[in-house]
Amino acid sequence: MKLNKQTLNQILIMSFFIFSISLTAQIKYSDGNDSWNPNQLGNHRAVIAFSGTGNVAKTTIEWRRRDQNPELKKIIVQDASGKDIQNIKTENINRENGTIFFEPISGKGTYYVYYMPYVDEGTANYPKGIYQKPEDKANTEWVSKIKTNTKDNCSVTEIQSVNAFNSFYPMEVIATASETSALLAKNSGNSFLVFPEDKEHSIKLKSDLPQRWIQKGVQNSFSDTAMKGEYLAFQLGVYALEDLKNVKVTFTNLVGPTGSIDAKDINCINTDGTRYDGSPFTNTVSVSKGKIQAMWCGIDVPQTATAGTYKGKATVTADGKSKEIELQITVSNEVTKNGGIDSPEKMTRLKWLNSTLAQENTVIAPYTPLAVNNSEISLLGRKLTLAPNGFPAQIQTYFTPEMTSVTTKANDILSSPIDFHFVDASGKEVQWKNSGVKFTKKEAGTVSWENTSTSKSVQMDVNASVEFDGFVHYTVKVTALEDVSFNDINFQMSMRPNSAKYMMGLGQKGGDRPATFDWKWDVAHKNQDGAWIGAVNSGLQFSLRDEKYSSPLNTNFYLQKPLLSPTSWGNENKGGITITPNQKSVVVNAYSGARTMKKGDVLYYNFNLLITPFHTINTDFQWDTKFYHKYSPIDSIAKTGATVINIHHANAINPYINYPFIEFKKMKSYIDEAHQKGLKVKIYNTVREVSNKAYETFALRSLGHEIYSPGKGGGFSWLQEHVGDDYIATWFVPEIKDACNRK
Repeated sequence: MKLNKQTLNQILIMSFFIFSISLTAQIKYSDGNDSWNPNQLGNHRAVIAFSGTGNVAKTTIEWRRRDQNPELKKIIVQDASGKDIQNIKTENINRENGTIFFEPISGKGTYYVYYMPYVDEGTANYPKGIYQKPEDKANTEWVSKIKTNTKDNCSVTEIQSVNAFNSFYPMEVIATASETSALLAKNSGNSFLVFPEDKEHSIKLKSDLPQRWIQKGVQNSFSDTAMKGEYLAFQLGVYALEDLKNVKVTFTNLVGPTGSIDAKDINCINTDGTRYDGSPFTNTVSVSKGKIQAMWCGIDVPQTATAGTYKGKATVTADGKSKEIELQITVSNEVTKNGGIDSPEKMTRLKWLNSTLAQENTVIAPYTPLAVNNSEISLLGRKLTLAPNGFPAQIQTYFTPEMTSVTTKANDILSSPIDFHFVDASGKEVQWKNSGVKFTKKEAGTVSWENTSTSKSVQMDVNASVEFDGFVHYTVKVTALEDVSFNDINFQMSMRPNSAKYMMGLGQKGGDRPATFDWKWDVAHKNQDGAWIGAVNSGLQFSLRDEKYSSPLNTNFYLQKPLLSPTSWGNENKGGITITPNQKSVVVNAYSGARTMKKGDVLYYNFNLLITPFHTINTDFQWDTKFYHKYSPIDSIAKTGATVINIHHANAINPYINYPFIEFKKMKSYIDEAHQKGLKVKIYNTVREVSNKAYETFALRSLGHEIYSPGKGGGFSWLQEHVGDDYIATWFVPEIKDACNRK
């Protein structure tokens, strides 16, 4: 048979492809069992067996590294006893492999090549892994003996990580450029490829194919097993061969022996699900050419499913093109509970992203159900009265000065209704016609209402709600009905002086309210958009926002994600807040300054209020309750007289920061014992960051910035080596090397 040039080239490519797989498959990846100090030598090494003669050893390590610019990192070579070798020379160091010459000072035997050494700088709880740069300390006489064209006289027996958690194998061991090219040549004409992957092998690489996928090849089917009632997670890795927009995954029913698993019980968490408030969640996923996107999917297997094999399809679509993946799920006779969440290593808790638990706004003690009487809304110790335009006409509290009881005597907070003032270019204030208050929800936990006010030039749509604890939220949509200019649009809150004694916020640390106050927006430097003004038993906190509000990062991370300046209130630095007293009032004036609006333009002058205080002080509880802030034996805590134990992290029952459900059996046993001995237990858990020990780390990172905040990376070595980039390194516990990503 006569072969043309193109066919011959393809045969050669595939021959090299098969040869390279067989060559590299012999490398063993193993656990170093914490047998060296990573803070001096790094987390990774190659184990080298020298079997040659002379004083020049040569080895080529096929390390397949995910890190960029490995030639800029130092190489350390030690003999089996841990003695450093000074005479080292490197050649052709790249991400796929590197050649190292060294002096085998101990003769034939084992040597170690550490290729990512770093030193931790920074502080104990905020380390900065600094990777050491190459050094040339080799003796010139020894270097002169090196013959670069000689064959290797060493073999690489293992690639080791300091422990299993630091291992790159298998999902971070990269494919070579030639392997990737061969795969693409075999699958030419596709706009994307799909690599099904099980839950045990989280997709971690963004730009490199893992060698595992080269060895497996492109698959068009996926199979796994599940118990009855289990949430079975799996991945579809999308590798974009051109820019992709609107990547989606759809599913058919999975048909079994006597029934089926409905397609509605299967979803892709990257594109579909349920929001925190119970509303449907949809998201658009785009993948740039040459990038990898993990599409995490879950099958909610019914507890009533019949044991057997269920078959169906998952279809990945992007820009009108699609790939079908055959699904085959074998359901065993074994029944699990709670979706299998007792086995978090199976990613079963990803189902929590779609949880509807506790989404009802149920009233909790000591709060009381909201009550509506015409325009008045009563809540625990407080009352909100609405004006016809939907804004507060009066806000009252009924707490005594001692804050130990509620009386029938009202403390008026406002001296006049809260209102907006639109002042046109001629200096005249816009006059409104309003629709009156229309209640849209009257529930024990939430009351909502709406109003529309119109004038010749502008319309103002108000949607608002109050919750049982005193949180009031206003969405104020302003639409220009014609081209119009304003000297100012401001929001005025006139408070009675006896309910405006103190102030905290907008740069004020607390204490007496300043006699006068003038503040300007400065989101580049300050996390400020409101303040609290009030007295002991009556007051208001206000915050000013627009429709693009996104919660900024707090404390020392603020400048990495500051507030977005609200287009309406900020108005290109024209906006601000003044507080001015007069004989009857303390006037809070939030002004936005002069602006023009074209017909159809929309601005959002949203704001939130907190009516304070929230409830009376329980003095008996305060005197009787004593907190103990440490994990210790319960008997020893009881002897101190403490009644409540606060369990922070980095201990046996709560090892990892903000990931408190991992040692749930130990935790439950400890809490049960505490209860038996008359103590209560609180578990530390916040939403600021989450441990890198979370099984779901890379599944959550596949969601872009839905969970994790964008950032410059850095920090502890594990984060740099496995997360790579686009994260904020936060709290670190040195004793257990617990590192966190900022959420």
